[in-house]
Amino acid sequence: MEKDQQTIKDAVPLGWVDTRAPLGWRPYLRLARYDRPIGFWLLVIPCWVGMALAHLTRPWEFYDVTLALAFWVGALFMRGAGCTYNDIVDRDLDAKVERTAKRPIAAGLVSVNKAWIFLIAQCLVGLVVLLILPPLARGVALGSLPLILAYPFMKRITFWPQAWLGLTFNWGVLVAYVAVAGTISTAALLAYGGLFFWTLGYDTIYAHQDREDDALIGIKSTARLFGRHTKTALVIIYAATLVLLAFAGISETDAMGDTSRAAMVGGWLPTILFAFFLSEQVSKTDFNDANACLATFKQNKVAGVSYVIALALAPFILRAIETMQ
Repeated sequence: MEKDQQTIKDAVPLGWVDTRAPLGWRPYLRLARYDRPIGFWLLVIPCWVGMALAHLTRPWEFYDVTLALAFWVGALFMRGAGCTYNDIVDRDLDAKVERTAKRPIAAGLVSVNKAWIFLIAQCLVGLVVLLILPPLARGVALGSLPLILAYPFMKRITFWPQAWLGLTFNWGVLVAYVAVAGTISTAALLAYGGLFFWTLGYDTIYAHQDREDDALIGIKSTARLFGRHTKTALVIIYAATLVLLAFAGISETDAMGDTSRAAMVGGWLPTILFAFFLSEQVSKTDFNDANACLATFKQNKVAGVSYVIALALAPFILRAIETMQ
C-alpha cells in the first residue's frame, strides 16, 4: 500500500475516504477521523439527548430542526478539530502503538504546522455554529474548552482518562438542554452524569484494544486499571448510567399531570431500551479480543440513537395514551 493511502486499523474498510476522496485530502480527512464516523455520533448523541429531554415537557417547534442540524454540523467539525489537536499532542506516542502508528501526523503524512492550520479552519466552522445558539447556550459551550484542551494529557497522568473523556464528550447535553429550555435543570445534570458513565464504559471497552501496547509505553487507561475485572466494573458503570438517565427523565416529567405515567414513558421506557444494548455489551464481549472490543464499541451508535428516538417520542406516546382514555 502506498504511503498516501495508508489507513488506520479501526477505520471503516474501503469507505469513501479511501475510495472517493481526492488523494491530497485523504490524510486530512483521516486526521479528522472522517474514516471513523463512530466518534462523531458519540459526540452528537448527547446533544440530541439534551434536546429530547428538554422537550419532554415542551412542544417541538420548527426551530428545533435548525438546532438539531446545527449540533450535527458542530459535532462533525469539532470532533474533527478535537482529533486533530489530540494527534498533534500525541504524535510521539501514536508512533509507538500499532493501532495508531499510521495516523497522518505520526506517519509523517501531515506536518504539525499544516495540522494546526487545519485545526483552526475546523474551529472557524464550529464558531459559526456557536453563533447560531442562544447566548446562554454559547456560554455553556465555551465552558468545555478547558476539558478539551486538557484531555490528551490525561492518559499520561491518570488511569482515568476515560472519565475525563466522559466529562468532555457529553458536555453537549448541557448545551442543548440550555438552548431549548434557557436554563440548566436537575434533569440536565442527571443526564450529564448518566452519559458520563456511558462514555466511561464504552471507552474502557475501546481502550482494551491497546492494553498491551499502552502498558509497554506507559499510557494509562481504565482498561489497564480494571484488567480482568472489566466485566464487573462495566456492570457497575452501566448500572449508574441507567439509573441516572431514568431519573433524568423522571425529574423532567415531574411537572406533568400524571407523574407515574409520565415517569414510565419519559424515564423508564427509554432507559429499559438502552439497558438492552448495554447489557449485550457486557455479556457478549471478549475483552481479550481487540476486534470484538471494536465491534462492541461501534454498537454504541445504534444504542445511543435508539435512546434518543425513544426519548423524543415519549411526549407523543403520552399524548396518544391520554387520547385513547
